[in-house]
Amino acid sequence: MPRTALLALHYQNEVLHPEGRIKVGMAEKSDNRERVKERAASLLAFARRSGIPVISVRIAFQPGHADVIQNCTIFRNVVKNGAMVDGSWGAEFHEGLGPLPGEAVVKHTRVNAFHGSDLEDVLRTLDADHLIVAGIATNSVVSTTVAHAADAGYFVTVAEDACSSGNPDLHRACIENMTLIADVLLVDDIINRHGAARAK
Repeated sequence: MPRTALLALHYQNEVLHPEGRIKVGMAEKSDNRERVKERAASLLAFARRSGIPVISVRIAFQPGHADVIQNCTIFRNVVKNGAMVDGSWGAEFHEGLGPLPGEAVVKHTRVNAFHGSDLEDVLRTLDADHLIVAGIATNSVVSTTVAHAADAGYFVTVAEDACSSGNPDLHRACIENMTLIADVLLVDDIINRHGAARAK
């Protein structure tokens, strides 16, 4: 049976709270904010009950953003908005969706959570070969991290309703695209499938 780990990507104030400065993953007046938070909380609780290691992934930058390579729009906007400064409220995990004591936390500074981080080392330590991936935004960190994981040989499951994009059309398009490289399931279906597999 594959060794599973849960990657919880960017459940941070800057993208989840209405006052956050980054709207790529959640529009300011999004009508699914509470639903995504509830689904994410349910997925995290399931993983912890089941003994599945949870890895919380955060993006954060130095004060002044000296470590940001501004080669594309997403990073130019981070700097313009003064967002995701390490140690700030915006870079903190959103209430109820952060790591518990003793759980792994990975920080990165690019789009793909593997790039320039110790995520691969953490997964190797856990001997994980199956990743459940959820987070914000579907069209940035989720899709790029899932693509990298698939290329690296991991089996990947995407928790569709624990992901979000500020543009619902982009969310749907990215979800459809990821079906080529991952199993895409609702949180309840992931929970039911995992329970059935353990019962065999």
